[in-house]
Amino acid sequence: MLCAAVVKLIVHLYASRDYGYFTDELYYLACARHLAWGYVDQPPLIAFITKLGMLLWGDSLAAIRFFPALAGVGKVILTGLIARELGGGRFAQGLAALAVLLAPGFLGMDNMLSMNVFEPLFWLGSAYVVLRIVHTGNQRLWLWVGLWSGLGLLNKHSMLIFAFGLMVGLVLTSERRCFRSPWFWAGGLLAVLIFLPNLIWNIQHHFPFLELQANIRHDGRNVELGPWTFFLQETRAMLPLTLPIWLGGLWFFFLAAKGKTYRTLGWACLVTFAIIFTLNPRVYYLWPAFPILFAGGAVLWESWLSRSSVRWIRFAYPGLMIVMGVAVAPMLLPILPVETYIRYAAVMHLSTPAIEKWQLGPLPQIYASEFGWEEMVAKVAEVYQSLPADVRPKTAIFAQNFGQAGAIDLFGPKYGLPAAISGHQNYFLWGPRDYTGESVIVMQGRQEELEKAYASVEKRAHVSHPYSMPREHFDVYYCRGLKAPLSQMWPLVKNWH
Repeated sequence: MLCAAVVKLIVHLYASRDYGYFTDELYYLACARHLAWGYVDQPPLIAFITKLGMLLWGDSLAAIRFFPALAGVGKVILTGLIARELGGGRFAQGLAALAVLLAPGFLGMDNMLSMNVFEPLFWLGSAYVVLRIVHTGNQRLWLWVGLWSGLGLLNKHSMLIFAFGLMVGLVLTSERRCFRSPWFWAGGLLAVLIFLPNLIWNIQHHFPFLELQANIRHDGRNVELGPWTFFLQETRAMLPLTLPIWLGGLWFFFLAAKGKTYRTLGWACLVTFAIIFTLNPRVYYLWPAFPILFAGGAVLWESWLSRSSVRWIRFAYPGLMIVMGVAVAPMLLPILPVETYIRYAAVMHLSTPAIEKWQLGPLPQIYASEFGWEEMVAKVAEVYQSLPADVRPKTAIFAQNFGQAGAIDLFGPKYGLPAAISGHQNYFLWGPRDYTGESVIVMQGRQEELEKAYASVEKRAHVSHPYSMPREHFDVYYCRGLKAPLSQMWPLVKNWH
């Protein structure tokens, strides 16, 4: 278990040397500069974590990805601890930790700053404490479940789904006796109190997250998956050779006599899977629950492979897992130079499943979204610096999405640019500041639409990069004379998608 954790840390500290900031990372850096108790598309914890990293180490790529690397290590360790709590010995703990270490989905997720990298810590932390309560009967530990759940809600609202799954698991098993304990309700109250500031923020802003989710469903941006395709993508994301392990986890919790005591967690996973699949989500929404199944399956396989005649499988199968894991790792973990990756993917006939319906270039979205940002800012800076000195202070830079705006905010000071404005996600709430619209650089605009709003529209530059997402290849326009004050026009630029 500890060996897997050390390897996990080393891998993530090494990766990304030839790549750049992911789109969402640019946005989280912007949110960290505008700390609040909520944002249009996320709770506040990711911004606070990002801010802490910036204060400690700065905003370099290595700095902002250090906490995600630690979170990945924590996930490996918690999985091993859960396996131990389920009755597993060293083999079970090591096998469960190895499954987490090698899962391509986790390798990709843990290598970038996002809410998703921290989410499994709160699910697994809650599950581990529940197991401690089952073993010790110490009801005071529900306060720790409340703490983990409350922090999990400040990280991502999907913590509610897993918490509901746990509740169902308690109701359907003998652990329902915990409802008679005041410590259980105290833990629930603690979770509510921790989450309360974000809840108040959402009430004050009329629950923008719900509006955003409705817009995403309406525009059909996500790739829709049928049951079989969804299952196959989950299997690929967790590494195909771990399939017997996590299916064994379901067997352990529901069919094995040894797992009956811990069936609460089995129900929690099953209910969580059912709800998330019903919501037609992205594949990675289920990932935080898989380490629990890895732990249960590892304990099951440890008992099944205890006979001397089959003990050799204990060494052979993990060996095969390592070989396969290393072979597919470059598909989601940026450890190869980009040209080497392109050749490797072609030779191996491997591809990364699409999450959204965007046109792709030579790279999958997870990699393409890390290229072209500073080059884009440099192009915008050329337009900005070409303006008369007395016009620049009055010139706004309008971005179409938070990636473009975040890139301007991060790299812009180096090129003498002001912070960007945008109608996308929380940038809309940050508003147009003091700009009037008399002078605006518009990124990725359409001339015919801009001419309806401005007295003068000139194409000044074109942005492109051979590896970036095709949607980030666009024209840059310089616009003058907005036909109405920008403050009045601002509601029209709202873009919550």
